[in-house]
Amino acid sequence: MDEVRVIEIKKSVFEDNDRDAAALRKELKDKGVFLLNLMSAPGSGKTTTLIGTLQRIKDKVRTAVMEADIDSDVDAVKILKATGVPTIQLHTGGMCHLDAEMTRQGLDNVALSDVDLVILENVGNLVCPAEFDTGAVRNAMILSVPEGDDKPLKYPLMFSVCDLVLVNKVDVMPYFDFDLDKCRKYVRMRNPKARVIPICAKTGEGVDEFADWLLAEVKNWKLS
Repeated sequence: MDEVRVIEIKKSVFEDNDRDAAALRKELKDKGVFLLNLMSAPGSGKTTTLIGTLQRIKDKVRTAVMEADIDSDVDAVKILKATGVPTIQLHTGGMCHLDAEMTRQGLDNVALSDVDLVILENVGNLVCPAEFDTGAVRNAMILSVPEGDDKPLKYPLMFSVCDLVLVNKVDVMPYFDFDLDKCRKYVRMRNPKARVIPICAKTGEGVDEFADWLLAEVKNWKLS
């Protein structure tokens, strides 16, 4: 053997996952279940944002939550106690993301006949989760003010795959070198169609707008 063979494994993995994700999306559509994939870096306020959102929508749409982490059930317990919304914990076994098959395994443990909306809180990471289609109808992500307004420039794929960007912790904006207008500009550079909503999960500012967006997306998808 005179030459080294190069096998493009990643391409194969991604192509297989894309097929699985498309099939899962169709199955969920047939069952009338909307899946939202929520991503962010660790510490951005995903769980706090999710709790505030669930408190606003749980009486308007039947909802369940899948909480993904490498280990522990801290966030899942917190969500269940604060909202009463059915919540399951997914352990990824060290993986820094969920793919379509892992998402399907989680959904197998959700009573899909009893829900209209499933929110997947993905593993905290700005790289890997953006690479894998989970089968979600919409992707959303949270960028917190302390992370900096330049993150869309540094993590282009994450912002290009998201339909919605929540800019969280705007209450501390005066204490950080964060320019919201620049952030919007950088997001538009990566994804002109992405909507940007400034929020403060702690005070509730902007969370109503996010909840309204989510309810409208579920309604429009069911009617489509």
